[in-house]
Amino acid sequence: MKNNASSSEGTGTISFKKNFGKEKVEISKQHILKFMGRENLNGLTVLDIGCGSGLHSVAMLEAGAAKIHGFDYDPNSVKATQFIQKQVGHPENWTAEQGSVLDDDYISKLSTYDFVYSWGVLHHTGEVWHAIQNAASRVKPGGLFYIALYAADVQIDPTPEFWLDIKRKYVASGWMRRRAMDLWYVWRFQMRKDIRRLPEFLQRKREYEKNRGMSIFTDIRDWLGGWPMEFVYDKEAIDFVEKLGFKLEKIATGEANTEFLFVRNADDRI
Repeated sequence: MKNNASSSEGTGTISFKKNFGKEKVEISKQHILKFMGRENLNGLTVLDIGCGSGLHSVAMLEAGAAKIHGFDYDPNSVKATQFIQKQVGHPENWTAEQGSVLDDDYISKLSTYDFVYSWGVLHHTGEVWHAIQNAASRVKPGGLFYIALYAADVQIDPTPEFWLDIKRKYVASGWMRRRAMDLWYVWRFQMRKDIRRLPEFLQRKREYEKNRGMSIFTDIRDWLGGWPMEFVYDKEAIDFVEKLGFKLEKIATGEANTEFLFVRNADDRI
């Protein structure tokens, strides 16, 4: 069984626990609602696939979701979610457990939901199309399907092949080699090989920690160590999901992840 998602060293969980707060939840809530073009999620049942730290689940609860069930392949992520559940008083309408989006038996036993959400997860399974199909199967007729996938369209320089090779090398390396690769990434892609950009990078690092609640190096390690990994062309994703009985409602491109919002046909039979 391949992973739902992959983290290089699990350090993000520890960092997030230290930095979890209302500001981070509000940022997440506003991003979700803005992309969906909604003022709230009132009354919706939600499935959070690859729930990670639990941040997005909290955000969706605060946006008015009636019930949320999250799952993640990574036991450390499930522990982080359970920690956050404790921080917010163990809401009875929020459950979380370990599970894999590639486990057909597990997926088939889940309910169907008004809103299925999976941000930056399905491309880390090693079987992205299988993962998308299983995730989509849990959307009720007329329901919403919100996913974010690494876009092959914007990965022009360097190419997807370049990054896949880097990721393979990173996960095969020891601790010292990984730290050297972290610094290489900062030098080449954050500072663009210009020492004069160091103050700019340090300012970005401070802002990143303030806005995301984690060190920028945690995200760098997660990017470099995110394996398995697949890049998906936007048109391929749209065509695939629409063949499953959905209609594209909205797409946001231009970043590493392309965000898609689909609606399942109301007369579709699961």
